[in-house]
Amino acid sequence: MIKSLQIKNYALIQELEMSPSPKLNIITGETGAGKSIMLGAVGLLLGKRADTKVLLDEDQKCIVEGTFDISSYSLKKIFDKEDLDYESECVIRREISPSGKSRAFVNDTPTNLNTLKTIGEKLMDVHSQHESLQLGSNTYQLNVLDAFASHPELLSSYQESYSNFSLAKKELDKLESLASQSAEDADYKQFLLNELLEAQLDDLNQEALEKELEVLENAEDIKLKLSQAIHMLDESEVAIIQQLNESKSLLLTVASFSKELEDLSDRLESTTIELADISSEMQRVQDKVEHDPQKIQELKDRLDLLFRLQKKHNVLTVDELIKLRDDLDAGLSQVANLDGDIQKAKKSLEKAENTMLKHAAKLTESRKLFALNFADEIEKIIKQIGIENGTVEIKVNPIEPSPSGLDMIEMHFSANKGIKPQELKEVASGGEFSRLIFAVKYLIADKTALPTIIFDEIDTGVSGEVALQMIRMMKYMAKNHQVVSISHLPQFAAGGDAHYFVYKDHSSDRSVSRIKRLADQDRVTEIAKMIGGENPGASAVESAKELLQIG
Repeated sequence: MIKSLQIKNYALIQELEMSPSPKLNIITGETGAGKSIMLGAVGLLLGKRADTKVLLDEDQKCIVEGTFDISSYSLKKIFDKEDLDYESECVIRREISPSGKSRAFVNDTPTNLNTLKTIGEKLMDVHSQHESLQLGSNTYQLNVLDAFASHPELLSSYQESYSNFSLAKKELDKLESLASQSAEDADYKQFLLNELLEAQLDDLNQEALEKELEVLENAEDIKLKLSQAIHMLDESEVAIIQQLNESKSLLLTVASFSKELEDLSDRLESTTIELADISSEMQRVQDKVEHDPQKIQELKDRLDLLFRLQKKHNVLTVDELIKLRDDLDAGLSQVANLDGDIQKAKKSLEKAENTMLKHAAKLTESRKLFALNFADEIEKIIKQIGIENGTVEIKVNPIEPSPSGLDMIEMHFSANKGIKPQELKEVASGGEFSRLIFAVKYLIADKTALPTIIFDEIDTGVSGEVALQMIRMMKYMAKNHQVVSISHLPQFAAGGDAHYFVYKDHSSDRSVSRIKRLADQDRVTEIAKMIGGENPGASAVESAKELLQIG
């Protein structure tokens, strides 16, 4: 329920505040005064988009704020799901800055428009001329029938089973598509895998192979240089090691004379031993190094294969080739198992489809049952509000599985006796659409648990006794719901628990829209003007008083 509404700097509204009655509120005013502009502002609280065109003063931001009493409604789960603080009094605010930036808040917590829509649709049900035309939509007709039938458990069970069916179908489609693609390139992938397997990549050190090849290709030069070094160290007439031994003998004769000489003698001994070891190691390496043309060719072939594979697959290392090989192997193994996976997926889909069809059948049965009753109830109401010979039929036709079921709803209508009902969107006039949507709202009002219902000129094309009957129905709806109705009819104005008057204020340089709640005498005057014009006579005033007594 709306406790208060504040609108600042929106279209023709400079600043507006109202605190609607918890029951029936009627808003009247001359054409162009700004009644429907208020609905546009309310739409911002419901998550609709806006831009700087709505700013009255382009240098100031627009603010629309609504305070709602939600203590009697079970909305805490929705707030928890949207990660918002729940309070019994909810404040929704929209701000549009001069730069065009839009911001939304719920209980002072910033939020996005999708969240605002989710919460807003639980707080207000706004009827407009556009929604009257929506009644011609099969989807809308299905939604109102489901609301009338009040079978959320059936609908929820079906939607869950449809979701499972969709997931199973998606999985099967994915596997079949993969199988189709795999069949086309399996041979080529197998060729690539075989090529990588033949390369025997495991435990292969490419850098070590390259070093080994480098040694073999330079074997003769290595042996020559080693031979020359060995000769200089240990084989020539003036071999270095021989000269060191002689030096060591000379130094040894005087080593006992001082610690310093002893240390020098020891160091020379160590050096001689180290050089002798180096000479032996060089001899060992020289004996091991052999020029082997066959081995060289084998290493070249091995490395050439690696380089070719790396270039072919656009990689740089053996590890990357191994990963590619393993991926190809896993992919081909998956392809080999696809037939089994596809058979499992088909069984899962069949099971999910059977479950979905079972829930769909229950939902269809309920819809068919309530469709007859819904059509009868709509007929009763439209006969009371001026369509005396109206006939309504609601057909439940089968369709392919969809998120809403296996049914398409077609509402057929005839306003004239003896004329076969046809599709609503083909035959209903604007006034008939308005009365039909009113009948639908009346019937589902107690089933949707919406705090506030707003009607925008639902009285199009009605007058007299029909208008009185509609306002009586509206007052009945207002027993359990806050109702706001924008109207041009005096009968509606007289029936409200609160009467708000929207007018244009021309007292400053710019005309702006304002609103005021009318006291009893002001209501008489305004209703009399609605009956008799700007200067109503005594009869119009008396008629206004009579209407207020009836209301």
